Amino acid sequence: MSDFFILVRNFLLDFLPKQRCLSENTIISYKQTLKLFVLYMRMVKNIGITELTTSDIDRDVIVGFVEWLENARSCSASTRNQRLMALRSFLEYAGLIDCSLSALYLVAKSIPIKKSPGKIVEFLSEKALESFLQQPDISKIKEFRDLVFMTLMYDTAARCSEILDMKVSDLRLTGKHPIAYLHGKGGKTRTVPMLNKTVQYCEKYLKKYHPGVAVNSQEQLFFTIIHGEKKRMSPDAVAVFFMKYGEKAHANCEECPAHIHPHMLRHTRAMHLYRSGMPIDLLSQYLGHSQIETTMIYAYADTEMKRASIEKAELLSESHNKTRPIWIDNEEMIMKLSGLL
Repeated sequence: MSDFFILVRNFLLDFLPKQRCLSENTIISYKQTLKLFVLYMRMVKNIGITELTTSDIDRDVIVGFVEWLENARSCSASTRNQRLMALRSFLEYAGLIDCSLSALYLVAKSIPIKKSPGKIVEFLSEKALESFLQQPDISKIKEFRDLVFMTLMYDTAARCSEILDMKVSDLRLTGKHPIAYLHGKGGKTRTVPMLNKTVQYCEKYLKKYHPGVAVNSQEQLFFTIIHGEKKRMSPDAVAVFFMKYGEKAHANCEECPAHIHPHMLRHTRAMHLYRSGMPIDLLSQYLGHSQIETTMIYAYADTEMKRASIEKAELLSESHNKTRPIWIDNEEMIMKLSGLL
């Protein structure tokens, strides 16, 4: 293999998983970027896999690659930026291994990130959330499971994948402060407190779905049965019951959107916590964000708090304008305030 593919192999199989300890999904994303880069070199630059070396990479190649992603593959600005950042990471690693390649990383770093439209945070009002959670018929065992899933997801502000990955042992329902363990991106685990109502639902759920199972069991907390065996519930299965209850809630509550997806509950909990006064840095930790900038989308999205702040400022301004200054028509007071007396 050429020096390029030796670097790729060591980057994907050693550096990312063993030294940076990145998750499997993150490594797959890096791998996809490098596969696209190889495809670009072969299709656009006419350099085959057996011929490709690091000496074939320069600024024109890197710029051409990101432009090819946008124009030929119709990638969005955010996807283009993600691919560029992944390529930067690879070239930074290459520079650490061979100092003669460090210039390539500086070249890639000089290519600016493209601005993309701001994210729209979709979340439910308190009334819409209440309507949504009222839809499952808890007399039916599967719908009770769905309600527990949705309640736990909202209460912990978890990602759908984090709930699906939970084991029975990740629930700690006894003790003064019940908690849940969530295993997030990058293999990071965080501890999240639970409300009493959620704890009660989880206790009933364990009795119904995991009778006699030890509290330290590694069984999947939420599962489906396929050919008589318990299997991890799929994201598609979750999306189906979210859509079902969302449509019912929309028919009963005008504030409830027509389409509710699982991640909307995470956004909803985050917005409700932010509005209740949770500091943004604490909210960032609660959500498992690695950078506080990611959490700032909730501050930007909260138009209700902005409106309330503007109204408050207007009221203060009006009150200030109605107050008669103490120095009006008082020459002595003016002299005192100005320091002349």
